[in-house]
Amino acid sequence: MQYIAPLAKLIEQFRALPGIGSKTAARLAYYVLEMDKARAEGLAQAIIEAKEKISYCNVCFNLTDCNPCKICQAEVRDSSVLCVMEEPRDVAAMERTREYHGRYHVLHGQLSPLEGIGPNDIRIKELLTRIQSGTITEVIMATNPDVEGEATAMYISRLLKPLGVKVTRIAHGLPIGGDLEYADAVTLSKAMENRREM
Repeated sequence: MQYIAPLAKLIEQFRALPGIGSKTAARLAYYVLEMDKARAEGLAQAIIEAKEKISYCNVCFNLTDCNPCKICQAEVRDSSVLCVMEEPRDVAAMERTREYHGRYHVLHGQLSPLEGIGPNDIRIKELLTRIQSGTITEVIMATNPDVEGEATAMYISRLLKPLGVKVTRIAHGLPIGGDLEYADAVTLSKAMENRREM
């Protein structure tokens, strides 16, 4: 379908976002056109402001609007425990649980030789520098439970063991509300491996 030039440009911008196909991009574009001007300007301003004001924390590499970030500044958090995450959105998910009270380190990716992503392409060097400061006693590997996430966790674990730091891995298994019959073999095996006494 042919769109007028400004609409086509807007659709193309939405299509460039991950997970957005042609139909969804067109729906979003039409939705924006139906907004009143003030609301559309508010959306545009929020995007611009986010791009201008958000950067990476120079300590943990999470998203922040101040440096260091509020989590790194918080004296109530346990600075001896460090949770290693792949992406800033993983930190947001962990924070929603309100169960973890340590600090974070965001790698910004995972090792993936097939995609050409090696140790120098993610924030491993910076992690080692933080560990060598001597205040961290435990590192929790909270990378995704896929092949690349497991490889990343194992690689970092091997680097940290000689430094005398306790390295743990988050448990994996069945989600609450999940049915056993629909679980894959790897998930079931992890659930059995990570079982605990009741």
